[in-house]
Amino acid sequence: MNTTIKTLSIAAALAASLGLAGCAAGAADSGNGTMDHGNPGAMSSTMPGVGSTPSAGADHNQADIMFAQMMIPHHSQAVEMSGIILAKADMPADVTALAARIRAAQAPEIKQMTGWLTGWNVPTMMSDHSGHGMAGMVDDGGIGKLKSATGTGAARLFLGQMIGHHEGAIDMAQQEIGAGKSPDSVKLAHDIVGAQQAEITQMKQLLATL
Repeated sequence: MNTTIKTLSIAAALAASLGLAGCAAGAADSGNGTMDHGNPGAMSSTMPGVGSTPSAGADHNQADIMFAQMMIPHHSQAVEMSGIILAKADMPADVTALAARIRAAQAPEIKQMTGWLTGWNVPTMMSDHSGHGMAGMVDDGGIGKLKSATGTGAARLFLGQMIGHHEGAIDMAQQEIGAGKSPDSVKLAHDIVGAQQAEITQMKQLLATL
């Protein structure tokens, strides 16, 4: 998915509706438009449906719906960022292998979550256009820097941005684990936490070598 103002405004709306506003400053060299994700539990008191988890259907609830609606644009940006790196000819092999793995894992998950929302007869995205960017999302400036960067600088920028991006996804997935009802959705959340935490560890190790 191309990063556009429209996409970021939609992602912002999702965050606002879930009480995720409260931007934290990203690393100066990462270009991240991130929010504070150091306190995942803070979301539980403000996220609609969390805590009481009202039933939205026989097999899912509002937390499942919001998890999918948030994670689709979040995953889409990770796929885009990985594609940017894979299009560069001067990347370290370990970095391109990681980018390929992220894209291969998250693109099918986007289709899976889209299918759930369609089956639940709800929009794949929410309509409110206010608020701040959701946790871990990279802003337009950060994506522009990633596109123009080359060599080791591009590799380091990608890794720094993707670490924050993964941390935001893990926060959302942990919220779904605690509040979701759909077995498939909760399982995906567990899978995201496990896979992306392992990738964060790998990315930090790669950064130390560049």
